[in-house]
Amino acid sequence: MDFSRSYQRFLKRLVTALCAFGLGFGVSGARAADSATALFAATMIDAQGEATELSRFRGQALIVNFWARWCVPCRAEFPELTALQEKYAGQKLVVLGIALEEDPAKVREFLTAYGVKYPVVLAREQGIPLMQTLGNTEAFLPFTLIVDRNGDILLRKRGPFTQKDFQTVVGRLLP
Repeated sequence: MDFSRSYQRFLKRLVTALCAFGLGFGVSGARAADSATALFAATMIDAQGEATELSRFRGQALIVNFWARWCVPCRAEFPELTALQEKYAGQKLVVLGIALEEDPAKVREFLTAYGVKYPVVLAREQGIPLMQTLGNTEAFLPFTLIVDRNGDILLRKRGPFTQKDFQTVVGRLLP
């Protein structure tokens, strides 16, 4: 077995364990940057394997959700996030999923199985460093950001994201 595969498995186990312990800690990132500049500077691939510059989401109200297929609490969020996307799409809200995954085909299959109806990109090796830059220094999953149209981060949430979390900032996020 090559070192790279062993290290990836180790990281997955580590993040899964951290995910389980991080659920009760709530909002994170007190020392993180106040803007999503690092997010908009990234280029990732979508579930079809096409390059996607995240700068295309600049100027939009965003719910950015970092997740992985092997993260059980992440799976529980999909219906809530899909419902928010459908309810607020007319107000120019975009839910953006960022999968800590490598294989677009596996992600496509997973998204279909869970009925995810919002854009998803694969972070690959960029995922953990990007989460850390954005305020999730422990790399807990799931991790969600709410970013306003100016690129300012209004909320950071470790653990499952809910409608209640969204309601805390909706007045500042949408016109």
